Amino acid sequence: MSKTIDRRGVLKGAVAAGAAGIIAAPAIAQPKWPARPITMICPWGAGGGTDATARIVAALLEKSLGQPVNVVNRTGGSGVVGHSAIATAAPDGYTIGMLTVEISMMHHMGLTQLTPSDYTALALMNEDPPGVQVSASSPYKDIKALAEAIKAAPHGKLKASGTGQGGIWHLALVGWLLAMGLKPDHVAWAPSNGAAPAMQDLAAGGIDIVTCSVPEARAMLDAGKARSLAIMAKGRNPQFKDVPTLNETLGINYSVGAWRGIGGPKGLPENVQKILAAELKKAYDSQEYKDFMNARGFGMTFADQAGYAAFMADGDKAMGTAMTAAGLAKKAS
Repeated sequence: MSKTIDRRGVLKGAVAAGAAGIIAAPAIAQPKWPARPITMICPWGAGGGTDATARIVAALLEKSLGQPVNVVNRTGGSGVVGHSAIATAAPDGYTIGMLTVEISMMHHMGLTQLTPSDYTALALMNEDPPGVQVSASSPYKDIKALAEAIKAAPHGKLKASGTGQGGIWHLALVGWLLAMGLKPDHVAWAPSNGAAPAMQDLAAGGIDIVTCSVPEARAMLDAGKARSLAIMAKGRNPQFKDVPTLNETLGINYSVGAWRGIGGPKGLPENVQKILAAELKKAYDSQEYKDFMNARGFGMTFADQAGYAAFMADGDKAMGTAMTAAGLAKKAS
């Protein structure tokens, strides 16, 4: 009898000890993030405004996260290559990227099926309107002279660039041409992998006009190799106060803008989203970021995760409407 009691006592003790062990055991902790270097994909070429913005954001994240944040330029396909690389990356937070306004445009052109909803929105970091640039040797000294020359030129004689076919700077030109009562392709568009190579081509005499943000053109402007004649905005850029608006000079109330923000592939873990969102806001609010952006004349606009997602969704609808009106949209097959 005593042996039976002893066995039961041992059994009860073992069960109790096991239960206590289960209760006392700590929950399995999630691996610390980030535990290794992070890649930030930039869909546009080195030297342009998107590349510059990506690199300052990466540098600030690197300081706060304690891991290298390496910017990788994945160009091609009018922005499709880089944006695809961001969307298809493993959703672990170790590959993020700079999303640009083109993600709300490319699918309307039939270039990709990707839309803003294919990403985890993290933060909007910047927005800029385009300027109209000509080379220093151009005979057009102001926007009125250029506008008159465009109207007088045969269809397709003048060439412009600034981004890929159907990109935001292309659409900016199209909008301006339509506002002047011209056909959207009256000025031929020469696709490029961003503003920097387009400005180099402009300075070399390969094209006549570049529509890109004035900050992106700044290197060539400061070097005396190009002139900015006007800006497609509601008001002048304080950093380039001598550059007038189209409305001031031509009476054309037309404005448009490019934006840049950070996103990752769909399905990023909640803890990673929370960390990145907080660190991106911290980076945006830092004096270093403000000084960098102001020194280059880049517009500073911020939106948090929810705000950025809504901003992209609204922009996607607006771009679809504008591109259809300009004849740039393609119906789904």
